[in-house]
Amino acid sequence: MSTVDLPDPTWPLRGDHPFPESAEHELGNAQLRRNLRHATHTIRDKRLHAVGELDDWEQLREAGEALKQDVLQRLPELLEELERNVTARGGVVHWARDATEANDIVTALIKATGSDEVVKVKSMATQEIGLNEHLEAEGITPIETDLAELIVQLGHDTPSHILVPAIHRNRDEIRDIFRREMPGAPADLSNEPADLANASRNYLRHKFLTTKVAISGANFAVADTGTLAVVESEGNGRMCLTLPETLITVMGIEKVIPTFTDFEVFMQLLPRSSTAERMNPYTSMWTGVHEDDGPQEFHLVLLDNGRSRVLDDPVGRPALRCIRCSACLNVCPVYERVGGHAYGSVYPGPIGAILTPQLTGFTGPDDPNATLPYASTLCGACFDACPVRIDIPSILVHLRAKSVAATRHPVEQTAMKALSTTMSSGSRFRRTIRLVPLGRLAGHGHLLGHLPLPGAAWAKHRDLPKLPTRSFRDWWAKR
Repeated sequence: MSTVDLPDPTWPLRGDHPFPESAEHELGNAQLRRNLRHATHTIRDKRLHAVGELDDWEQLREAGEALKQDVLQRLPELLEELERNVTARGGVVHWARDATEANDIVTALIKATGSDEVVKVKSMATQEIGLNEHLEAEGITPIETDLAELIVQLGHDTPSHILVPAIHRNRDEIRDIFRREMPGAPADLSNEPADLANASRNYLRHKFLTTKVAISGANFAVADTGTLAVVESEGNGRMCLTLPETLITVMGIEKVIPTFTDFEVFMQLLPRSSTAERMNPYTSMWTGVHEDDGPQEFHLVLLDNGRSRVLDDPVGRPALRCIRCSACLNVCPVYERVGGHAYGSVYPGPIGAILTPQLTGFTGPDDPNATLPYASTLCGACFDACPVRIDIPSILVHLRAKSVAATRHPVEQTAMKALSTTMSSGSRFRRTIRLVPLGRLAGHGHLLGHLPLPGAAWAKHRDLPKLPTRSFRDWWAKR
């Protein structure tokens, strides 16, 4: 085990504050809201156009759902098949139960090469385990090569979107970050996209050609061939996957698919749902090790880190079908207004609201993740956009019930019992209803927002229209 002094290994999945507090803070950032609105609306409109080109889009969604559901039903056997085929083709497979084990495995593999620097392909799995922070503490420098990830890294920031990690930054902010933090960046660097891209290209090219170890994630892994796949848009992934001598891939166990032909479905669903393209500019696949062609040492780290817990819940399990397209974020009215940092996890938005709490579990009433299932209006737009038909609203309701069970407060329990007693009797309910109009005396015609403690805490972010002067029952009786 590592002796490096690091935070709780679940910290990349658990913020410091409950979602309502973080959201309130982010709502005060007008620039953030402008950036998010422009970016999400642009991506959303392009995606609708790309999806509209296919007459069989709904059939493709159903096929993706069925394939991923099949994977979850026989995940252990598919992972064992994947291990056999990766090993047979010269790769080495490692199993990691949690973030600590995964970080220790990757660190040991890098140190065995004698390297103190690695290039990285954009990877949610490595963010989930806090790999960059772990490597830095071990004296190893990780270099993000995806442009948006590089912006986040140089800005000493954290990602706020699954697909576009720097979506909360505008061009002026990126220019300032590059001028301040990027070695060799021109002092007069402009905010033009081409100039920013050229600056990052010049910086990274030397790293690609001299760094001996690369770390990647994986979009998919094929059980029957041992093939891994990464899809990306910039070519940085292709450089990382082919130039270094050693390649280490960290992959969540749910990313396996049964056969190579299953790519047909996902290679239509993923590009259109994520980047609104018919096809990703770069789709890189590799199978084991080939002499004098690409990395001569390949390691695959299969990461659990709470996924077995999710798999055990038949209602929450569909969250593992996610292919990380981010379509749900781009249509979510909550995400559009508060951004990804409010969720306190590397997985923001609707998918984060159902995946993060399941990966970590609820540790008690003070666990910020217990509030994530409430970070939604339950409008259903996320389900409509999801290419593998994850019923996010239903899972949110399911997790809300689990959150209540795990974080019960004595005052809340007393209030719920009182409501149950009142509403279980017609006569008691009618007598209570007659008292409701008195609530108009609370001020300005609104009851909520003027409740005494502990009700004030609940009413802080909620309000109701003016209360009626009489109940429906009274109105009906007089009619």
